[in-house]
Formats: sequence, structure tokens, C-alpha cells
Amino acid sequence: MKTYDVAIIGAGVIGSSIAFELAAEKLRVAVFDRQRPGQEASWAAAGMLSPAPDSPRDIPLAPLSCESLRLYPEFVAAVEETSGRSVGYERQGAFELFFGAQAEDECDRRVSQCKQLGITIEALARGATPDWEDGIGRQARAAAWLPEEGRVEPRLLTKALLLAARRRAVEVQGECAVTDLLIQHDRCIGLVAGGEEISAGQVIVSAGCFSGQIGGSAQVLGRYAPTRPVRGQMLALQPDEFSPKRVLRTENGYLVPRRDGRVVAGSTSEDAGFEKRVTPQGINKILDTALKLLPSLSGAAIVETWSGLRPGTPDDLPILGPLDIEGLLIATGHYRNGILLAAITAKLVREWVVLGRTSFSVERFSPLRFAKHPLTGRRPVLSVGR
Repeated sequence: MKTYDVAIIGAGVIGSSIAFELAAEKLRVAVFDRQRPGQEASWAAAGMLSPAPDSPRDIPLAPLSCESLRLYPEFVAAVEETSGRSVGYERQGAFELFFGAQAEDECDRRVSQCKQLGITIEALARGATPDWEDGIGRQARAAAWLPEEGRVEPRLLTKALLLAARRRAVEVQGECAVTDLLIQHDRCIGLVAGGEEISAGQVIVSAGCFSGQIGGSAQVLGRYAPTRPVRGQMLALQPDEFSPKRVLRTENGYLVPRRDGRVVAGSTSEDAGFEKRVTPQGINKILDTALKLLPSLSGAAIVETWSGLRPGTPDDLPILGPLDIEGLLIATGHYRNGILLAAITAKLVREWVVLGRTSFSVERFSPLRFAKHPLTGRRPVLSVGR
């Protein structure tokens, strides 16, 4: 039987970031993925690094998001140095645009909300600053400037993370589905992957929207990690003239520039089960918003369309932390924020595994908030700071 210090289920940006971090502690780490690593939600993401909440349900996430954004430069530097590859990281800020008769009031409310959450933001007067992007739609009545936001190219990031993890001796096994957990006397001692039993001192579940459906252990993981797939459709445009230099967004969608000149536009949010496909309705919705933000894209070529399955949760918040089953830890359910939260998630999991405590309070995201009938009735003892 193969034996590891840590076995990670899921090789997306979260699982590979955790593996990369833990391998720096000289632990023997293996990552198992049901398909080719990095081909689910991470591959489909836009790559915005924004801690600003998308909805009122996201507000509890803001402190964690801000901390991850703070860690991102160091995180990217380590990945790029170890892998020798660029991840397309840039920190040039973002514009949030507001339309309609109530635009200025909505902008003021957004600015007030973000400032209360510790997010750097300022309202801009139309035409009062040269920092407005050229070509922004005339319908925009107000705008907010978020100078600390950034972006990364998720496909490059995931590839670099997997390479960097391998260079730290992590074993990455794709096309190797985990079908069950091995649990004895209220302790997880390993898993079954590719039909083989694997022994591990610590098992970490980072399988995105599939986390709660891992084989015969569904009665365990489904209780603590009730993830669901939320489909997001996307497209990439190749402009004829110029691309935006910064992220542009509104409440209905966004534009994210790439270094190669393409512009990624998104996105939908659909409860469509595990069906990944693009639809005329979804693409039309995205294009309508894209042209509202930047009308000059009307002549751009559509060079790619795709969809992905985000890992949603009942409260739209991540599921992070240990269970009342020793040796089992969950890091999933990041929904729209997996790319942004990779840095802080990897740090937190390293602290749980190595130190048994975390330096940042994350009790709000504990898997135990969903467990109606814990197996043992015991709650894990968490030591948190800050």
C-alpha cells in the first residue's frame, strides 16, 4: 500500500496550491484527480482578483478575500520562481461601472460598502480624470476605481502550480478518481483511488463541485461539504483595434484583458446540474453586457466560448477546515472566488496540518456548519488568532 503524509483530492487551483505549500514543509504529498488535472472550474475562470463582494451573501468573505489579495504577490513569486513560468499576474486596478438613472446613488452605496470592509475604492466623476478607460460606453453614468485589484491568467496559473508542485516532489495523478475514504474508529486513514487503497496521515478534500459526491463516502462528505455545480458560460474576444488595459465590470458582467490582446467576457450563473455547454441565451447575455461596457468590441471576433462548473454551497461561502473525523480536512466550495482565495487557502491548510491552528480566524467557514448529525458529536479544537 502506498503511503503519504498528505493525500489531496482534486488538482484544480485549490488542490495544487495546497500541495505546493505543503511540499515546502518536506511532507510527502500526493494529489488525485478524476480527470486531467486543472481542467474544471480553474480552467474556466476569468482570473479577476477582487475582494469586493458580488452580493450581500459574500460580505462575510471580504476579510478572507482581502488577506488573500495581500498574499498574492508573494504567492505568485514563489510559483513563478519554482516553475519557471509566468502566470500572467498584473495589478493595474479595476473599474466598476454603473448605469441608469440611479447610477450615482448606486456608486455611492458601493463605495461606502467597500470602505466599511477595508477595501480601497473611490468614486470617479465622468470625464474628470484621464484614468477612465478609452472607449467606455456612453451609457455609463458613474464609476468606481479599485486601484489594488489585479488579475491572473487561470490556465497559466494552474499549469505553473502543477509544475511547481511536481518540482517539490508532489505526486500528481490524473485520470485517477477517488471513490471512497478509509475511515476507522472516527479517523480517516486514507482513500481509495483508481481502485487502490492509499494510506495517508491527512486527507484533504478539494474536489470542487464534486466534493460531496465521492463514491461510498457520500454519507460523510455530503454532510460536511454539500457542494453543487453552478454553470458559468464565458467567451473570449479578439478586438480589431484596442483592448482595455484594466478590468471593467458591472453588476451583470465583466471584461478581463489578457496579455495576448484577447478580452475575456463573462459570465452566467446557472443551476444546470453537471452539464457543461454554452447556449445562445447565455452567450447573448454576455455579449449584451460586454458591448454596454465597451461598445468598440462590436466588431471583435469571438475566438473561443466555454463553460465551467463552479463549486457552489448553500450559503455561497467556502467550506474550510477540519471535521470531527480526525485526519480529514475540507477546502472547497470557493464558488466564484477560487483563483483569488488560492493563496490564503493554501496558507491556512498548511497551518492546520503543520501547526494544528491558524493565524487567521475562519470559524465562519467551518464544515461543521452543515453537519446536522456529526459522526462523533465532538467538535474539533481549533486555535485561531487575529
